[in-house]
Amino acid sequence: MKSPMTPLAERLRPQSLEELVGQQHLTGKGSVLRAAIAQGKIPSMILWGPPGSGKTTLANIIAHELDRPFYTLSAISSGVKEVREVIDEAKKKSGAILFIDEIHRFNKGQQDALLGAVEKGTIILIGATTENPSFEVNSALLSRCQVYILKPLGKEELLQVLDQAIHEDEELRKREIAVKETEALINLSGGDARKLLNLLELVTDASAATKPLEITDDLVMDMAQQRIALYDKKGEQHYDIISAFIKSMRGSDPNAAVYWLARMIEGGEDVKFIARRMLILASEDIGNANPNALLLANATFEAVNKIGYPESSLILSQCAIYLASSPKSNSALEAIVEAGAMVRRSGDLPVPLHIRNAPTRLMKDLDYGKGYEYSHQYEKNFSAQEYLPKDISGTKFYDPGANPREDELRKFLKNLWKDKYKY
Repeated sequence: MKSPMTPLAERLRPQSLEELVGQQHLTGKGSVLRAAIAQGKIPSMILWGPPGSGKTTLANIIAHELDRPFYTLSAISSGVKEVREVIDEAKKKSGAILFIDEIHRFNKGQQDALLGAVEKGTIILIGATTENPSFEVNSALLSRCQVYILKPLGKEELLQVLDQAIHEDEELRKREIAVKETEALINLSGGDARKLLNLLELVTDASAATKPLEITDDLVMDMAQQRIALYDKKGEQHYDIISAFIKSMRGSDPNAAVYWLARMIEGGEDVKFIARRMLILASEDIGNANPNALLLANATFEAVNKIGYPESSLILSQCAIYLASSPKSNSALEAIVEAGAMVRRSGDLPVPLHIRNAPTRLMKDLDYGKGYEYSHQYEKNFSAQEYLPKDISGTKFYDPGANPREDELRKFLKNLWKDKYKY
């Protein structure tokens, strides 16, 4: 029996798959994960989904259904030491499950500490993340895990959670609550069951003297404006709003960009977090279409590290408007993605002898560096010699974007390389 002082969302946390609302593509009848749980054999996994979608709840249900030893760590407060302690403890037990919340916050070294135990089956890892694991979990660990995607709860699912709370929670049943309108509760929750229950609890606690209690949209909005922020920099709308901010700049809409920027500023978002994302965008989405964008974004990052709020708001605004108003190109991103794919396909191709380094006599005797043409000794400071491994000679990775500045680069490179790279 949970204490009445326990938060409502925790009091109502599902204890079985049958009680879980949503995620039927993972836990419904005939689903892959449900079948694995029924068989008592689950893989290590990454649960990827937005806040309040049930990642922690699902991990707890899996451990309960399988009756396995269950350890939990938070990537915010745990390090390699804590990971190794849990692994050492798990070696004494069979089939132990280690749940790591916000696993994307683990650095490479911390993630690497998990590899051996996962590979040997010492632990079954369940990691939870709101970030794309392709970018935030290193490839070695990711290859040993199955990724399951959790979705935000839909309106009908949120209404089901709301109904369960009103009719099944012992404390709320005492209040004689009637929900007359649900639009405000649903809209403010944003598909997040935990946020929905927190908001319901806020409204009922603030109206403790009213019995029976009728919940209306006006009552919910009044309580929300008084007591909760509509932006939670710890995770509630944090990732959705930064996503909207980035997409607005990428989409060349400075008006939307400053709106989402203002949402983050009013919510007290870390200035360095905002500036860091703009720095990435300057290269990923603008690149050589306007190289000055990277310089301004870097200057912005340096400036806000020195000045904090409120003055940083002006600096962030200037940069956001500039980035949104800049011509766009993702050619640098596509180039490194294509080159990386080639490396993975072709392996470690040998460096052509003529562009190898030759610091020793033996290397020179082996023709390292032989025939290399020093570009500055040739007309236009250019020699059309081979720089790629023989097996991929002529492969073009960089395709200049369709913008004035990169059009100039295209003409320059085409003039140098003629038809070799087909610019």
